[in-house]
Amino acid sequence: MKIVLYHPEIPQNTGNIGRLCVATNTPLYLVRPLGFFIDSKEIRRSGLDYWENLDFTLVDSLEEIKEQNPGSRLWYLSTKGKQIYTDVKYQKDDILVFGSEGSGLPPEIFEKYPDSILTIPMWGPVRSLNLATTVGVVLYEGYRQIKK
Repeated sequence: MKIVLYHPEIPQNTGNIGRLCVATNTPLYLVRPLGFFIDSKEIRRSGLDYWENLDFTLVDSLEEIKEQNPGSRLWYLSTKGKQIYTDVKYQKDDILVFGSEGSGLPPEIFEKYPDSILTIPMWGPVRSLNLATTVGVVLYEGYRQIKK
């Protein structure tokens, strides 16, 4: 599996997700523009000394990721999704795409890939979960299924 952060804005989230990716041996893609400098102290603080072990790639578009990973399925996570993330049968080459903290995924994703948009159900009075929490929940469900 691979993780994609589309226009991430908060360095602490990206640092925590990077640490998660190191812990699970999962490659991370960061789609520019970023809301921070990749060598910022916030990234170093939240990613700790694990950041140097992270397999990450900076790209300019989702198309670039698709070209680099032919045959991989992309799943897009959004609070606007209709399909629950646990209803998917994950595969080892799947790519999980998460939008920015402030604006989520671009509208064209919802138009082009309506059957590939997943959500995490929430019952309380919140608009969304923290990005790092969301990545952890979905990534571990994917690995739970794959590594049975």
